[in-house]
Amino acid sequence: MPGYTLGKPEVASSPLSDGEFSLLKQTVLLGDEDIRYLRMAGEVLDDQVEDVLDVWYGFVGSHAHLVHYFSGADGKPSAEYLNAVRRRFGQWIRDTCAARYDRPWLNYQHEIGLRHTSAKKNKTDGISSAAQSIHLRYLIAFIVPITATIRPFLGKKGHSPNDIEGMHAAWFKSITLQVTLWSMPFVAPSSF
Repeated sequence: MPGYTLGKPEVASSPLSDGEFSLLKQTVLLGDEDIRYLRMAGEVLDDQVEDVLDVWYGFVGSHAHLVHYFSGADGKPSAEYLNAVRRRFGQWIRDTCAARYDRPWLNYQHEIGLRHTSAKKNKTDGISSAAQSIHLRYLIAFIVPITATIRPFLGKKGHSPNDIEGMHAAWFKSITLQVTLWSMPFVAPSSF
C-alpha cells in the first residue's frame, strides 16, 4: 500500500522514551483488558471498514473547513488525494485494533504526526495541496467524531452491552493516545 510504512526503516523515530510512553499509556488508562477489547473490535470491524470510512468521509466532505485539507493546488477536493488517504485510513482502523504498542508502533505514530505538519504533509502522496498542514485544533477535535461514530459499528455483531462498552472505551483510549502522540511534532519538545 503506497505510503504505509509501519515498521519500515524510513519511518521517523519517536523522541519519546519508553518510560515516557509507558506513563502516557497509564495516563489514558490503557491496560491489558483494553488490548483484549481492541482485538475483539478488530474482529467486529474487519468487514465493516469501508462502511466506517463512508461515514467518516461523509462527515469530512460535509464540512468545507475539513475537506479543505484534502484539496489540490486549486483549493478543490482532490479525489486522487482522498482515495490515497482512504486506503491508509482503513489500514489505520485495523492497526488501531491490532496495535502492539511497541517501538515500531510508537515510531509510526510519530511519522503520522509529522504527516499532518508542514514537514511531511502532501509528500507521501506527492500531492500539491492548498493546505500545507492540518491545524492541530482539528486533529484533536476529530477524536470526537472518530470515537462517537464507531460505536454503532461495534454493536452490529451481537455482542453483549458490556462487550460493546468495553470495545468502545478501549477505542476511545487508543484514539486519545494516538492523537496525543500525533500532536508531538506540533509543539516544542519542552512542552510535550
